[in-house]
Amino acid sequence: MAIFPQTHTAFPPSRTARRPALRYFGPNWYAAVMGTSIVASAGAVLPVHIPGLRAVCAVVWVLAALMLAAVLTARAGHWASHRDQARAHLLDPGVAPFYGCLSMALLAVGGAGMVVGKDVIGHQAALALDVVLFTAGTLTGLFVAVAIPYLIMVRHRPEPGTASPVWLLPVVAPMVSAALGPLLVPELPAGQWREALLLACYAMFGLSLLATLVMLPLIFSRLVHQGPLPLMLTPTLFLVLGPLGQSTTAVNALADVAPGAIQAPYASAFGAFAVLYGVPVMGFALMWLALAGAMVVRAMRAGMTFGMTWWGFTFPVGTCVTGAAGLARHTGLTAFTWLAVALYVLLVTAWAVAGVRTVRGLLSGALLAAPQGPAPVTARTT
Repeated sequence: MAIFPQTHTAFPPSRTARRPALRYFGPNWYAAVMGTSIVASAGAVLPVHIPGLRAVCAVVWVLAALMLAAVLTARAGHWASHRDQARAHLLDPGVAPFYGCLSMALLAVGGAGMVVGKDVIGHQAALALDVVLFTAGTLTGLFVAVAIPYLIMVRHRPEPGTASPVWLLPVVAPMVSAALGPLLVPELPAGQWREALLLACYAMFGLSLLATLVMLPLIFSRLVHQGPLPLMLTPTLFLVLGPLGQSTTAVNALADVAPGAIQAPYASAFGAFAVLYGVPVMGFALMWLALAGAMVVRAMRAGMTFGMTWWGFTFPVGTCVTGAAGLARHTGLTAFTWLAVALYVLLVTAWAVAGVRTVRGLLSGALLAAPQGPAPVTARTT
């Protein structure tokens, strides 16, 4: 299954193979935008004050916005010049789910703009940008959450036992809307408008959560019965953290704005739900982080090399940072504060490594080159 067709080998040896081309520029590149945006927004909401961090986060947000513009332009060029390859991506069960990253990239840049980008462009400009990106990202995410599972069922028809963590990407997109929608709730007129957006976010929370609960058993069953993922795909195990951290972020963010959007007793109930839901889910997220981390260490020892899959170490971990920060606000526990800080250190480290290696791959042309064929690694290695 070719999840990242342009990264079978990180640095192809031949000069011809290194020639860059938009033909192999897939939707997975939006993951780099997501990973950069979450560094900015997660750093800005940390429950500790670090001098100069907010200014650095503002610079990172500018970088993420520029990356979004560049990737959108490149993807438009891909569709315009290589329609056959674009259609092939949609028919590939390993690539099609990455169309969910388009929605999440739009949402992440817009949301980070409201959190920290307003320091650069002003509140009104950040608000206008977020309205556009949130609307486009939400509509795209809701469409993809239905369309990609439909393609998997009707056109892809994968073999039993081949479920992949990337299947979560389309259904997680509405959860990102649920987590970032609360930024816009206070900007709406009091009354029906605020309540409608608040409850719409809860509806998207439920949509994404239930779809995730359907897919997670398939993924775990695949790992138990078929063995570890191929080395290059091992980082995709971190994608499971996405719906866990993002749903925790969502319930805490929605609880923050509920008192101004909905009447009692629901406002206080939403606050209680944020803790009752978020704490157990964060516990499971930490368990999965340890499991996925152990699998990555195993893959590194077996010779795993760099690929665009490494961006899977960024955005999902960032959602756990924002989730832990939300729990720190609502529980007052110092343990959640330091958990958020520790996870943010992990996030920044992963982002720096993935970013440097991606720049190197772009400069060499390796990441835009034609695929060189799958690495000789079986699903179960010893």
